[in-house]
Amino acid sequence: MKIPDYPKISLNQIRSKRRQGVNLSDAKLIKARPLSLEKSLPLLLQPIVEGINLVTWAASNQELIAKNLLKHGGILFRNFQVTDVVEFEKFIQTVSGDLLEYRDRSSPRSLIQGNIYTSTDYPANQTIFLHSENSYAATWPLKIFFYCVTPAIQGGETPIADTRKLYKRIDSKIRDRFIEKGVMYVRNFGDGFGLTWQTVFQTTNSAEVETFCHHNGIEFEWKEGNRLRTRQVRQAVATHPQTGEQVWFNHAAFFHVSTLEPTMRETLLAEFPESDLPHNTYYGDGSPIEAAVLDEIRGVYQQETVIFPWQAGDILMLDNMLASHGRMPFVGQRKVVVGMAEQLSSKDI
Repeated sequence: MKIPDYPKISLNQIRSKRRQGVNLSDAKLIKARPLSLEKSLPLLLQPIVEGINLVTWAASNQELIAKNLLKHGGILFRNFQVTDVVEFEKFIQTVSGDLLEYRDRSSPRSLIQGNIYTSTDYPANQTIFLHSENSYAATWPLKIFFYCVTPAIQGGETPIADTRKLYKRIDSKIRDRFIEKGVMYVRNFGDGFGLTWQTVFQTTNSAEVETFCHHNGIEFEWKEGNRLRTRQVRQAVATHPQTGEQVWFNHAAFFHVSTLEPTMRETLLAEFPESDLPHNTYYGDGSPIEAAVLDEIRGVYQQETVIFPWQAGDILMLDNMLASHGRMPFVGQRKVVVGMAEQLSSKDI
């Protein structure tokens, strides 16, 4: 069940009461409630007066935002009348500093401006399974932000899930096995499916790719025809650097071939041996992840998933280690853009 929008009063009404000492940056000008009565993620923040500038308000309420982000894992800013990508970018800079470039890529994205990208360029009819941004990589953003420019006619939601609850729900034996072994990600580039290595590493120079791999703990091998295979072993569970809580932080289910939609999975398995799939996952020692284990993980994600319809102007701010995200299929001209900030690495957890 959703919390309804709240009636607003105007800034002129507030200004008329300034003699009473009203502070326009006061957190009380914002209504804060969980979006859903069943889940604490995300927290919904809405102005109760018209004309509140989100960037200005955020600059005066950094502590409030930070505290609630750690508590809830995500904040949905709604009805702040954010009208363009420029203001969205300023908001990110205000609450999280400089934006990060999207590197070691896995999703097709188009650059909008600065380091603001389309959230994904995957076809509209495809579902993107929930995941924690760049958890397969040596570095990742602590914060990820989504801005809805144009909602889809139908679908196109950005499902989210609390990674603390995922960690607690997953069977302890499965969890312990992943903690002990980690996750191995195997990726193949240049076979006509998925992203090219030039796109992933943002270079056409193979020597630069090799340097990046050496610096980021990635094994690589060049195959015939300028094709590339990489392997990297990362954590399955991480400790949040600020809360100290254990979180489920990986792409183990998302990148596994069994999570693909049936038609796509059958096409790829008919075309390639398992070792040549665009991406796949294993336990960190290279052994296969059992089908029952993957079913358990996907089931837990489903139990914890929160889905809500986008509204134009919405900004969703997620702590990338406390909340995972995905994308639902859609109909219509959906435009949701993304920005990331506050880089972390395995040394930080």
